[in-house]
Amino acid sequence: MNVRIGVEEEFHVLEAESGLLVPGAASILGRLSGPGFTTELHQSTVESNSKVHTSLHDLYLDLAGMRRQLDSAASSAGLAVVASGTAPLTPAGSGRPTADPRYRRMVREYRQVADEQLICGAQVHVDVPDRDAAVRVMCVVSPWLPALLALSASSPFWQGADTGYASWRTMLWQRWPTAGPAGCFASAADYDTAVRDLVRSGVISDAGMIYYDVRPSAHAPTLELRICDACPRVETVTLVAGLFRALVTDALRLLHEEPGWVCHGRHELLRGASWRAARSGLQGSLVDPVTHREAPAAQVVRHLLTRLRPALEASRDWDGVEALTNETLAQGDTAQRIREVAREEGLRACVDLLIAETRGQRRTGRRPSLAARRLSPYLVLPGGVSDVGTTEPIGPIGG
Repeated sequence: MNVRIGVEEEFHVLEAESGLLVPGAASILGRLSGPGFTTELHQSTVESNSKVHTSLHDLYLDLAGMRRQLDSAASSAGLAVVASGTAPLTPAGSGRPTADPRYRRMVREYRQVADEQLICGAQVHVDVPDRDAAVRVMCVVSPWLPALLALSASSPFWQGADTGYASWRTMLWQRWPTAGPAGCFASAADYDTAVRDLVRSGVISDAGMIYYDVRPSAHAPTLELRICDACPRVETVTLVAGLFRALVTDALRLLHEEPGWVCHGRHELLRGASWRAARSGLQGSLVDPVTHREAPAAQVVRHLLTRLRPALEASRDWDGVEALTNETLAQGDTAQRIREVAREEGLRACVDLLIAETRGQRRTGRRPSLAARRLSPYLVLPGGVSDVGTTEPIGPIGG
């Protein structure tokens, strides 16, 4: 039986006419019924929480269905939602904290870091047997997470300017005191002690402010991926989810076969590899997790795909994930695509592209890709497929 999986997606709220980031989350959430949607630190962000699935096909349809609900609610309020690491047109001072005591406290304590937390990510939860397993798996999978960041990179613009990075969201995110690569911990008890010490130190106020690239969930037996940008194409989110599930599955196999396995991860290399992925995305080099040398991004991603093939075949994900990987490498990451549009037509056209792709549309009006059709026999467009989730939604994570 496949390991269960779920996804949390964050979306920027934009004024439909101008494309500017606006604090309109309450207007959208007030038009939505039922569970699965919530607020975030700022009112310019809404979050969706998928149901739990064993099939990537069902996850794909669920995510597309939730996006349609968000788009409908936003459109009726003169707004639009965009899944990308940053919104290209983000006026200075456009953040408005959500009226929640915890969020208010964060804004007071962290000042500009919190004020500029106008970023969106995609988080993936994968079931693990227990928290001890989750903590040990973190070490095994961490060297490969920058490749997933590169696949998701969608945030080259900040406050109307090109930053030179594929994921500027990563640079903003890593200013928090507990963001970035996780350390190595011998057990869940060891990890929990470290978290308690951080809270007692006053650096963070609660365990929800542990913002590592990967972390055990605070409320469920899952391991949570947090390194990735939000992705306008639902296919990209599905690809990342499929690869992360396979990474976790392969890591659990390794730990079962080699119970004495010792982590030799080096924090400085992990940090450097994350920076490299944020800087270049799929357009330059990444740090190869095996050789620790730079290598073309496509080579590192294909190495990861080959490494995970047995796990992907066991979960019947190989055909869909391989097709999505090939398509992404051929077309480039989102950062590259929206830069090209911005150069030719300006940032407003770039925003239009992000809105259209978040809706499930392709700007050229083409049919969904072969990769998408392998995941679903349906057209994932507004008014297309119904939500097919089968079990409970994943609850929101603090922070």
